[in-house]
Amino acid sequence: MQTQDRIAQELNINRGLVKGGEPQEIQRRIDFIKHTLRQSGCTALVLGISGGVDSLVAGRLCQLAAEQLRDDGYPARFIAMRLPYKSQADEHDAQASLDFIKPDQIDTLNIAASVDGLMASLAASEASAAQVDFIKGNVKARARMIAQYAVANLHNGLVVGTDHAAEALMGFFTKFGDGACDLAPLSGLTKTQVRLLGTALGAPANLVKKAPTADLEELAPGKLDEVAYGCTYDDIDAYLMGEPVSEQVRTIVESAYRKTAHKRALPVVPL
Repeated sequence: MQTQDRIAQELNINRGLVKGGEPQEIQRRIDFIKHTLRQSGCTALVLGISGGVDSLVAGRLCQLAAEQLRDDGYPARFIAMRLPYKSQADEHDAQASLDFIKPDQIDTLNIAASVDGLMASLAASEASAAQVDFIKGNVKARARMIAQYAVANLHNGLVVGTDHAAEALMGFFTKFGDGACDLAPLSGLTKTQVRLLGTALGAPANLVKKAPTADLEELAPGKLDEVAYGCTYDDIDAYLMGEPVSEQVRTIVESAYRKTAHKRALPVVPL
């Protein structure tokens, strides 16, 4: 099996999902959320809403799942969380996402105090400004997950993640930060497919097509994912779908997949 096909298989890519198959795929993923929540015995779904398309789609799926569960007599609810660090430049997009999702509950926790407190106690005098900025970005991501799990604990809930195949392929998530969750309903989807589902759900086009950014680095605020990758999401999706890509893209993608294998694996243990 070629490396391209092997990786797609490992990431559970659905190469058959194309325009026209969205309703069935949407309901399949809603059913997955419903089943997971019921099986856990929990009654709440918790997800941070950033203003990007991934949390937009995952959030709407969660809200629909909660509503369907209540129709079936199961006491479910969806809690959407805003987790800004001080202020967020694209807060208007996050609020627009909430307006579309219509969550049962919205909680806002500003992570600035916890992040700044930890960074202030970190002995990093030998580190460069770029290193400290990178570390702080990861602390932000992990602080957000701590907050989500705290709210989930409070409300007998599960934490929902937004990881999809393109990010999984590139390892573009913080280990035990946004990569930590109890269920990941977008898993196996390319970025194109996430946007396809967003459009089918009726999400605003400007949010669906918004250029993705993790926005964790203060030295490079709003840095686009594609700049960090060195290739585009279209390139990554083409690779995942088994389409021809340039040798440069192949090298970038497969190198990233190898280097970030530890992020997709359970902790290493002695045999």
